[in-house]
Amino acid sequence: HAHSKIPKNVIIIIMRATILLTVLAAANAFAPTTRVPTTSRLFSEVETPEVAEGVGPVADEPITPPKPALPTSSQALPFMDRPLALDGTLAGDVGFDPLGFAKDKETLFKMREAEVKHARLAMLAAAGWPISELLDSGLAKLFNSPALVDANDRVPSILNGGLGKVSPLYWGIVIGLSAAIDLYGVSRQGTADYIPGDLGFDPLGLYPKSPEERKDMQLREIKNGRLAMIAIVGFAIQEAVKGVGVVDETPFFFKPITATLGPYFDSLTNSGYIQ
Repeated sequence: HAHSKIPKNVIIIIMRATILLTVLAAANAFAPTTRVPTTSRLFSEVETPEVAEGVGPVADEPITPPKPALPTSSQALPFMDRPLALDGTLAGDVGFDPLGFAKDKETLFKMREAEVKHARLAMLAAAGWPISELLDSGLAKLFNSPALVDANDRVPSILNGGLGKVSPLYWGIVIGLSAAIDLYGVSRQGTADYIPGDLGFDPLGLYPKSPEERKDMQLREIKNGRLAMIAIVGFAIQEAVKGVGVVDETPFFFKPITATLGPYFDSLTNSGYIQ
């Protein structure tokens, strides 16, 4: 049968198109490819900061855990709300302020300053009160001076009386020394990291270095001071009511055990319980 003949100009167009497509394909083989990065690569490229020349990589900053939330109730009085100023910053803070004296931080620090001073004075008094009742008579004989304790071994106090027997020179020394220490404490209140009662007095180097150990020592001091304040009030009331010195009322706290138990065993022997 008859064959159709393709026109010459059509053949030329097809050949030119073929050559053009071949050239474009070869050029595309050498062109830079633009790829969509994967998710992990995308984030690694975005999050990695550029490091300047001569500067090492930036170390990861330590993550500080958040502080625990403060309780809403007072630790000392759970049926009451915790006062806002009592946030646990100071050692011995158990949220006890039922009358609302500490309105703000400034007032709280002033009251803690007064508490520490009274606590330290009470610790000295709680030790000095019974010691003076035990040693005063002997020292008075040694120095050939009148004894300050009365016939019932009670020391001079506001409730016991007898403060007039104390030398005015002694009172002058006490007041002058107290004023000097107080003025020195006031001068230190502007120093860095100052806490109420900080006099910088540590001749034996017993004050710890770490903040945790320091707060633990502060807690021990304030606890012993609070106990001493209660004790010294108890001494004064007990002697005023009973009319006997604390060393005679509770001798097992202040005298040797032989002096305490000796009369007891003597009474048992005299009564016939011990032959």
